[in-house]
Amino acid sequence: MTLALTIARRELRGGLRGFRVFLACLALGVAAIAAVGTLRAGIQQGLTDQGAVILGGDAEMRFTYRVADTEERAWMQRVATTVSEVYDFRSMVLTEGDQALTQVKAVDGAWPLTGAAVLDPPILVAQALASQDGLPGAIMDPVLIDRLDLAIGDRFRLGTQEFRLTAALTREPDSASTGITLGPRTVVRSADLANSGLLASGSMYETRYRLLLPPGADLAALKREAETTFRDKGMRWTDSRRAAPGIETFVDRIGSFLVLVGLAGLAVGGVGISAAIRSYLDGKTETIATLKTLGAEGGLIFRTYLWQTALLAGLGILIGVALGALAPVLAAPLIEASLPFPADIRLAPLALGEAAFYGALSALIFTLLPLARTESIRPAALYRGGDGTRAWPRKRYLAALAALALMLVGSATWLSGIPELALGAAGGIVGALAILALAALVLRKAARRLARTRLTHGRPATRAALAAIGAPRSDATPVVLSLGLGLSVLAAVGQIDWNLRSAIATDLPTRAPAFFFIDIQPDQIDPFLTMVRANPAVLEVETAPMLRGVITQINGRPARQVAGDHWVVRGDRGITYAAAPGEKTRITAGSFWPEDYAGEPQISFAAEEAEEIGLKLGDTMTVNILGRDLTATVTSFREVDFSNAGMGFVMTLNPSALAGAPHTHIATVYAPPEAEAAILREVTKTWPNITAIRIREAVDRVTEALSAIATATAWAAAGTLLTGFVVLIGAAAAGERARIYEAAILKTIGATRRKILASFALRSALMGGAAGAVAVLAGGLAGWGVMTFVMDSAYRFEPLSAIGIVLGGVVATLVAGLMFSLRPLSARPARTLRAQD
Repeated sequence: MTLALTIARRELRGGLRGFRVFLACLALGVAAIAAVGTLRAGIQQGLTDQGAVILGGDAEMRFTYRVADTEERAWMQRVATTVSEVYDFRSMVLTEGDQALTQVKAVDGAWPLTGAAVLDPPILVAQALASQDGLPGAIMDPVLIDRLDLAIGDRFRLGTQEFRLTAALTREPDSASTGITLGPRTVVRSADLANSGLLASGSMYETRYRLLLPPGADLAALKREAETTFRDKGMRWTDSRRAAPGIETFVDRIGSFLVLVGLAGLAVGGVGISAAIRSYLDGKTETIATLKTLGAEGGLIFRTYLWQTALLAGLGILIGVALGALAPVLAAPLIEASLPFPADIRLAPLALGEAAFYGALSALIFTLLPLARTESIRPAALYRGGDGTRAWPRKRYLAALAALALMLVGSATWLSGIPELALGAAGGIVGALAILALAALVLRKAARRLARTRLTHGRPATRAALAAIGAPRSDATPVVLSLGLGLSVLAAVGQIDWNLRSAIATDLPTRAPAFFFIDIQPDQIDPFLTMVRANPAVLEVETAPMLRGVITQINGRPARQVAGDHWVVRGDRGITYAAAPGEKTRITAGSFWPEDYAGEPQISFAAEEAEEIGLKLGDTMTVNILGRDLTATVTSFREVDFSNAGMGFVMTLNPSALAGAPHTHIATVYAPPEAEAAILREVTKTWPNITAIRIREAVDRVTEALSAIATATAWAAAGTLLTGFVVLIGAAAAGERARIYEAAILKTIGATRRKILASFALRSALMGGAAGAVAVLAGGLAGWGVMTFVMDSAYRFEPLSAIGIVLGGVVATLVAGLMFSLRPLSARPARTLRAQD
């Protein structure tokens, strides 16, 4: 090893000329993973450090559709130094000529317990919410102020209560803990809503009790005590250790996905790394032959160039880690200011170590085979001009390669935290590489055959291009592999993004209702239906009683133990009751109760969700509704379609099971877009307490979130494509010597520079077109898989982005190829041919 290191070090004194592409590919791939990891770590650190500010206290106890009872309040007063009560619900802001959906936060005098609300004009919260001229004050999100064309001092209504706008809410300290809302925020005093009609019995709202705890309080112990004491009362606990679990999970999953995209970039770079090593070893033919003639064994040759590769890989990884760490840190002020939640972006050793680990494994995987082939080289074959790097390696190297590949896939699966996604991504990358390698082989063989057919007679430029593609040392394989894989990632992103946007913007509105109306009181439902059905523009109306509850137990066991992290048991779910199945209801198993049934509680559950959590007919389920546990037997399964944004309940109970429980009704109204404004005005004017959720606005919110995800993914895919372009440049640079010789031959037999340039351009265009065409196929398959198995949605091929991908492949290879065509065109044939003699 010492002798090998000495030889390697002396050879590296000649410079890094043969390793520039190697370093660029490795550095780009590592930098992408390091940057994503640094950002993810910064956001997670910010969420951890500012947990109490995000949550609005050290801990929070949350209840659905009710306030805390005497026992619960007594427990809070015992363990906390300060308690703040907050109501959170949706309502309509009503002005003289307009109305809009808002997310209301009704607070007490202690809000905010932690952090500070920033208002415009800069006044205190207590001053902003105080009564002015006999009207209670309110603060509002600037977006909502602009939407309703309000000014400071103007009046508006929430339900039947009138308020005066006193300030704009430019920063809400605890906004991240409430998750995504369907409307901009309005903040008022909870006492001022007493006569609004919005918090009537059965209305849909949450109460959040924020607790300031004594210094050194044991959050884990308090959580256990609260969940044990109030286990059967529907209480949900959150504390500052994970103040915004939804955001944390979202950031972690998006970060993991982007790391996997970065690994695809490393795979693209790996093709360039392998090609660079092979080209470098081809240039070391005489050196290797001399060393072998002097008695060097194959193992020494292998170790020498392994040392070189390791030293240069270390340099490339170091450059990549530095770039990936510095870029987010330097941009930290801009990034942190643009995020709606706190972030602390700084150097993250674990994230950088993960990126370096992936880079080292990738470099070793893609250089092992070219290096291993040097062991079987014969000096005589090298001196005669034989191929010194094409011999098949020994079995131990193949076994080592397989082990390294498994280590890379296993590490990505473990570190990503999403095993299914990691394995799918690994399978997709391997499958894409296999398809691209097969495409390159087919392209070379087809080009070789076409070059000998009559089609190329009289077309020397075409024949030369085809012959060059089909030649034994053709650069078709690295070009198709590197560019094709980069384009495949971009094609998949494009297909998925287009299908998601199409499903939301085109398919959904044609099937979805115009409005969800919620908080319809029992005495309002009949006149509401009479009014809406009398409107000739209304196409259809559906209505149902509405409660919400938390599934606490299944067959006497905690629901989380049975169903895991399934969405049905993660929070409160919608519940309704019915005496008989509706006209559109399809029972898939079991039987519905009789219309006059008054026995033990029975439940009809959504069939698909029941299968996912392992629920069977005859099982018992305990649901906490308004702080009381209700245990029912599962007697039937129903088909429930949530994809059309219509009315669908996971759980339906028999009416007598919920007799006496306070509740409201919800309704879905189907109408054309041009009739929506009139319907909304008519309903909200008659019943100010009824909240209307316009489906199109909700769709816009979802589309905004998808746009942000698509943009981040597109940038990651663009990084992969950039790596592919670097590989293209490397392949073109490596083939420059062959092009000089080829140009000299063509000039000697009478070809003009124009024909030679046309031949080079045609060669590049054919390889780029092949890479683009295969990328469209691979990207289409990936898009179909994601839409079908992950999104559970229909897939349609989008041709425009596919055409763009193919054209992009052609342009990229043309640019890279023509960059290295000037020297071959200007070389003198005589000098070139004498040098080859």
